[in-house]
Amino acid sequence: MSSACVPTHPESPDLARAGAASPRSATATGRPQSPPVPPRRRRFRVESADLSASVAVFLIALPLSLGIALATGAPLQAGLVAAAVGGLVAGRLGGCPLQVSGPAAGLTVVTADLIHRYGWRTTCGITVLAGLAQLGLGCLRVARTALAVSPAVVHGMLAGIGVTIAVAQLHIVLGGNPQSSVLANVRALPAQLAHLHPAAVAMSALTLALLLGWPRIPGAPGRRLRTVPAALVAVTGATATASLTGLTLPRVDLPSWSSHALAGLPEGPVLGIAAAVLTTTLVCSVQSLLGAVAVDKLVAGRTGPQSRVGRSDLDRELLGQGAANIVSGALGGLPVAGVAVRSSANVRSGAVSRNSTMLHGVLVVVAALLMVPLLDLIPLASLAALVMAVGIQMVSLHHIRTVTRHREVLVYAVTTLGVVLLGVLEGVALGVAVAVALALHRLARTRITHEEKGGVHYVHVRGQLTFLAVPRLSRALHLVPQGAHAVVELDGSFMDHAAYESLQDWRKAHTAQGGSAELTGCRAGIRSPEYGHRPEHGPRAEHRAGHGHRAGHGHRAGLVRSGLARWADGGPIGSGHELARGISAFQRETAPLVRDELARLAREGQRPSQLFLTCADSRLVTSMITSSGPGDLFVVRNVGNLVPLPGEENGDDSVAAAIEYAVDVLKVRSITVCGHSGCGAMQALLTSGAGEEGTTPLGRWLRHGEPSLARVADDSRPWVRLAGRAPADEVEQLCLTNVVQQLEHLRAHDSVARALAAGALELHGMYFHVGEAQAYLLGRPEGDGEGAVFEGVPGAEELRSPA
Repeated sequence: MSSACVPTHPESPDLARAGAASPRSATATGRPQSPPVPPRRRRFRVESADLSASVAVFLIALPLSLGIALATGAPLQAGLVAAAVGGLVAGRLGGCPLQVSGPAAGLTVVTADLIHRYGWRTTCGITVLAGLAQLGLGCLRVARTALAVSPAVVHGMLAGIGVTIAVAQLHIVLGGNPQSSVLANVRALPAQLAHLHPAAVAMSALTLALLLGWPRIPGAPGRRLRTVPAALVAVTGATATASLTGLTLPRVDLPSWSSHALAGLPEGPVLGIAAAVLTTTLVCSVQSLLGAVAVDKLVAGRTGPQSRVGRSDLDRELLGQGAANIVSGALGGLPVAGVAVRSSANVRSGAVSRNSTMLHGVLVVVAALLMVPLLDLIPLASLAALVMAVGIQMVSLHHIRTVTRHREVLVYAVTTLGVVLLGVLEGVALGVAVAVALALHRLARTRITHEEKGGVHYVHVRGQLTFLAVPRLSRALHLVPQGAHAVVELDGSFMDHAAYESLQDWRKAHTAQGGSAELTGCRAGIRSPEYGHRPEHGPRAEHRAGHGHRAGHGHRAGLVRSGLARWADGGPIGSGHELARGISAFQRETAPLVRDELARLAREGQRPSQLFLTCADSRLVTSMITSSGPGDLFVVRNVGNLVPLPGEENGDDSVAAAIEYAVDVLKVRSITVCGHSGCGAMQALLTSGAGEEGTTPLGRWLRHGEPSLARVADDSRPWVRLAGRAPADEVEQLCLTNVVQQLEHLRAHDSVARALAAGALELHGMYFHVGEAQAYLLGRPEGDGEGAVFEGVPGAEELRSPA
């Protein structure tokens, strides 16, 4: 969030000393400035949704934590320690409130290798050092750099870890013991198959059958039964069967907590310890950060009343994970990271705050202290089958299809094989190297062809146009004879400054010699004067064309539509007519890109998902600030983004008709009222009320904003705030308050009231700060005694789930 969004409390001493005026101080009513309202102390309260979500997460975490500890070769209690610390420490300090942290399957291979090499106490010490490294990275605010790692590398790393887990746990499922490496496990598999343990195989098969079959129980009973986690049902079913039948097989053995081993000083080669800390830090951090981004995506996609959970603070999340690893390692627990399965269950169970994560940690502590006799009944084969299933699921077919579609399957395959055969750090390094080499290859691979059709010379450029391709581009351009008409077609997504300069120099020289040139598929503003387009010059054109400019597609019909361009710029309208020039640019550049989508909408009719009611201000481009396209929004614009109350003397049926049509006919699922900074309508209300006492059309229209003006002047109402700070001035205060007031007006319309009562509609408030290019969403509805708050919306990044 930009610096303008830094929270500044209106009651701060600095603000008082500066003599800053309250936004209420000079409204149209002329009322004196009211004293600031002291903040109310919040009483700690646990929402029922958080309580139920914590129970659901606990029931999943308990068997998985024991299973992961078993898979690593660590004491089984270490899994419970990590789960408790992940819930309490990472849950309280982390930057992603709904992410659940604990022992993760993605860390199994790393931890198992460390225990095999250095022993358990040294592994705990390495975990502590990795936590300290995470704290350092969080203080340096480099968390978002983890998102720059290619998804193919991340998915390949997780797939390689999954293969390693599955092969190792297969030996325990069959009644044996795993070897130290994947190759050793594969070589020992025939001998293991020859010496099966029937009881272990039977319990493993029962566990897998319940795990896979429980979510597929059909009908209404199935929906009720599926509220119980499949992992818990599978382990409980196998445990009960083994106990009732009296089968003899290895079971969980939790020793007394008095003999639990804590962390020791790392002992071993310095370089080896450093590599171990680096590997643990890398895997923990990447998995946790990508998991936080994935949780943001799940929260944003939830239907029903939205929780008051903002987007993740990734640097804070890294600090929270570091603190959790320090505590977990010091207490003899496994390394801690964000876990996708538990986080998804937390979000889907309706959690609304970090209390659910912390309560799950409390429940793990209670279970570890009071449920030891029950946990000792669990067969190890059942836990191994559970973890093996998790490992298999980490090899995601969806991820394979995605990387194949983006032509990154080589990166995925190399990373997976590297992790399986060499190790996690080595496999990731190989994957990154292949990804970089592939990117350089694509950047340098540009096809440039020249051909002549009907006296017109076509130079077609396919791929990225960088300085590496400038020599070939120059050779192709020099094949165009002097005085000829040339069309340069750019079929790529990037053109750097060297290529831009080369094209500019050639075009100037070619037209000076009597020729004509047209560039298609390029929005740089470079056009031949023959077609009447004003070429852009100076820094703006250089920035748009030379630095990261995006070239369009589908412009091979430029000559066919060139007559329209000539008419627009040289015909009856005149060369200065911006509207005709814009229409010409649309027909030439944008229409080919949207024609198929518009044809589909013409056939099927519009099905927008939301009604967007905003101001008529020319600076508000709804499609730009919402990243929406044709058919997404049903837009209503008027002066001041006002919603007249139904039945008013000076009512406006056009707005009411649009609301009724959107809700009752189009069945929109949400309505957003969007105000903006520097609104002229709100300025007019502050200075002269309804303008010349309502004798003009504008003055009569602005009467619908008078309730907002009265709301600002009402000292009994809480303030409307912007991202935790007071509004900058009276106009901004009125702009923010007006959004809240118009949401109340919306609820008075019959169609909206019916849809809200049926749970088919949501209302949202939005504020767009034009100067900051920053959008804010109404995060807290009016009525809870603390006032409405507009929260900032940070830039969106690609969302990836680690598993």
